[in-house]
Amino acid sequence: MKKPGWLDEFKVFISRGNVIDLAVGVVVGGAFTAIVTALVNDIINPLISLIIGGLDFSGLNIGVFPIGDLIMSIINFLCISLVVFWMVKIINRFNRKKEKEPEPEAPAKPTTDELLADILAELKLQNGRAEAAETLDAAEKEESSASDR
Repeated sequence: MKKPGWLDEFKVFISRGNVIDLAVGVVVGGAFTAIVTALVNDIINPLISLIIGGLDFSGLNIGVFPIGDLIMSIINFLCISLVVFWMVKIINRFNRKKEKEPEPEAPAKPTTDELLADILAELKLQNGRAEAAETLDAAEKEESSASDR
């Protein structure tokens, strides 16, 4: 039997649903990143600058270490995280479905014992019909033999 080539394996791998879902997630994530970045850069950071008096840490150095960019990156990370948190919270609120009334419960399914009792009753009924038919056949035979006499 021929072993499948790497191209066949690649076709199987790429056609899996989770790979396609991941690709869609990356594309949508890129678009979402643009929205969040614009919101942080154009609205949140200017508000923070107004509050702290236009303080910019990007030129801050401790000795020979330029630590200002790290501080600004941390502040941006916290701002972006806060914006993503609130956006997800708002989106979840819109996606939340109204609580439905609980559906009435389906009628309880019969237990195994109940099913077996029903089967037994049906078998007895069928057996009783067979005995009645035999009795009727026997009675008819007696009647026809009596009329033949």
